[in-house]
Amino acid sequence: MTRLVKPYGDTKNDGKVQLSFTLPVEWSESADEAARQLAGKMGFSDVQVVDGRRIAAGFSFFVVYATTPQGVDVESIAAPAERAHAMTMDEIDALIGDRIGRKVRVAGACIGTDAHTVGIDAILNMKGYKGDYGLERYHMFETLNLGSQIAVEELVRIAKERRIDALLASQVVTQKGSDVKNFTALSELLEAEGLRDQIVLICGGPRVTSRLASELGYDAGFGRGTLPSEVAAFIAMTLAQRLRRHG
Repeated sequence: MTRLVKPYGDTKNDGKVQLSFTLPVEWSESADEAARQLAGKMGFSDVQVVDGRRIAAGFSFFVVYATTPQGVDVESIAAPAERAHAMTMDEIDALIGDRIGRKVRVAGACIGTDAHTVGIDAILNMKGYKGDYGLERYHMFETLNLGSQIAVEELVRIAKERRIDALLASQVVTQKGSDVKNFTALSELLEAEGLRDQIVLICGGPRVTSRLASELGYDAGFGRGTLPSEVAAFIAMTLAQRLRRHG
């Protein structure tokens, strides 16, 4: 069954979109026109530059309204997700106790030079996120929040010394693919150290998807809006399944 949809603006499937971008030019009416023409070359029609302004010497920022003729068949799209396990904190603790039989050791950090800890704190800190408690509050998790700007070499060293069961690597900064580079470096170093198969490896960040995580060799990827219990359930279920396969 085909279900073709287009962006919604004023009326259903009218193709109206809003986009923004920066150009390396001083702002002027000519710069507005350059932004309008650029959007036209992207394939948009009915282009309107609704805001143009100087943001720094030699740089201008634009907001554009336009119409796209393109649509997408949403019924033909299947994207993997790691949020299938809807479990409470008590249920997760019970599962770990019954099927793993000991506390699960979890470490998390913002890797590389990234200093943004909001995401990793939301998952690990006791208070959690949106009323959903973080892993520090679980009885059956031994949680180590390493904070920000942790080199992947340091994270792997700690994982080896502390016999970590699950690693959570967070990256908010994405300029020039720095997130992908750091995530890849961590996965490859764990592989080189012979630790990869022993650890549930998870990456997180606002642009992380399950598809990206899989491509980078991770067990799961969690993006914006993720609740701590979703991560906790995935770790518990994955470890329990591995024990069953190898037990």
